[in-house]
Amino acid sequence: MKEYLDFLACPLPEDIRRLVDYGDFDRAERLIALRIADPRVTELMKKRLKFQHLMNRDLKTAYPYTPEDALLRLQAKVRDIGFEEMESLRDDGTLDWIYVDGQVRYKDDCVASLIKTRPDMNNRILDEAALQAKAENSQALDGIIKRMKEKGGMRLRYRMRITLTPKEGALRPGEILRVHLPLPVRTAQSLPLGAVLTEPTAKHVAPDTHPQRTAYFEEVYTPGTCFSAEFEYEIDARYASPDPHKAVAGQPSFDTTELLPQIALTPFIRLLAEELAGEETNPLIIARAFYDHITKNAVYRYVRAYRSVASIPEYFGTGLRGDCGMHALLFIALCRAKGIPAQWQAGWFARPGHLYSHDWARFYVAPYGWLYADGSFGGSAIREGHLDRWNFYFGNLEPWRMVANSDFQQAFDPPRRHPRNDPYDNQSGEAETENRALQDDEYTTRRECLYWEELPLD
Repeated sequence: MKEYLDFLACPLPEDIRRLVDYGDFDRAERLIALRIADPRVTELMKKRLKFQHLMNRDLKTAYPYTPEDALLRLQAKVRDIGFEEMESLRDDGTLDWIYVDGQVRYKDDCVASLIKTRPDMNNRILDEAALQAKAENSQALDGIIKRMKEKGGMRLRYRMRITLTPKEGALRPGEILRVHLPLPVRTAQSLPLGAVLTEPTAKHVAPDTHPQRTAYFEEVYTPGTCFSAEFEYEIDARYASPDPHKAVAGQPSFDTTELLPQIALTPFIRLLAEELAGEETNPLIIARAFYDHITKNAVYRYVRAYRSVASIPEYFGTGLRGDCGMHALLFIALCRAKGIPAQWQAGWFARPGHLYSHDWARFYVAPYGWLYADGSFGGSAIREGHLDRWNFYFGNLEPWRMVANSDFQQAFDPPRRHPRNDPYDNQSGEAETENRALQDDEYTTRRECLYWEELPLD
């Protein structure tokens, strides 16, 4: 069952839209309250306005830095940077910003985003640890891709643990706390193994075929309470080198429809798909054109909560700045606009010792079946000049994955009572009380790789 967020396709009233764009969130909230209380306003608009309250909160908290604050943080990480260069980095999209009360405010992680995505500035970066980590990851990816090509693929078995801990002061003792923690799903390359071990004992563990599988806890909160799930799974990553000459022109029709509000085949998406595909009819060549456009022209950037973006593919497709999930969603929308089946996958990038949230896409081309497209990894590869890695991520994934989501915008089992911090995906867990959802700054999540081994290919 999907989460019904179709109302986000409803545009905001112009006066509220102007206030949000200007960053006058207090006045926007007053107008929202007036419209919600107005009996003439439709239920559709009231749902949209109530959700805008959450979006406003996300915007206000994600952009805390004045230009002066941002410059000080840049100067601590980048040699010989001044205000004029910072302004140019804002203009070219490297540094993310919005207006708050009519004043420019920079995103909380804009400096880390610059370090991650601007290899042309590496000789000026003062954070040697960040540069070293980026270089090590690049070398590791190239190494495992080389091995996959030599062996025809790789199989890995993992044992992982995730722990969610509410922050001190976020809850009152005695409150009922409900928690959902992500678990591996059964899908093309992912096979959960054995029992899920939980502490405390989970009230319910969703079946491994659930598209956004979780362990569900319901406990009376006492200070120091935390929730953990330990699980084992295998990843079977086979290497594919699809040949356009063997692709079948006629494709199946599954996974080609809209999923509002984010996978919306808007006029912009359809026109962009037509421009990129041109007169081409081969589905593999068309999908490659979409991948090439995204990886060559768009740039990775850390972003605010997805909940605060009404149309992610249009946000990313027009601005050409965004994170891994935005790369994936634009690719999926473009494929569906041209009748190529495409799906969402997400979970963790799971290189042992380096675990973090990550999203990517799948697309279907007969006779090959499901293939993969990781636009953000492909984009970083081409920025760094690693063309072999760039080509690999059209069609393939390495085995360093934990797949917790095999579909987009799906309800949990059991469902939540309050809006999720991420209504589309689940990689870090969600928590709520009887009365409200805990915001993501009210708890911490820890991921651990307890054990891994390489298995022989069958």
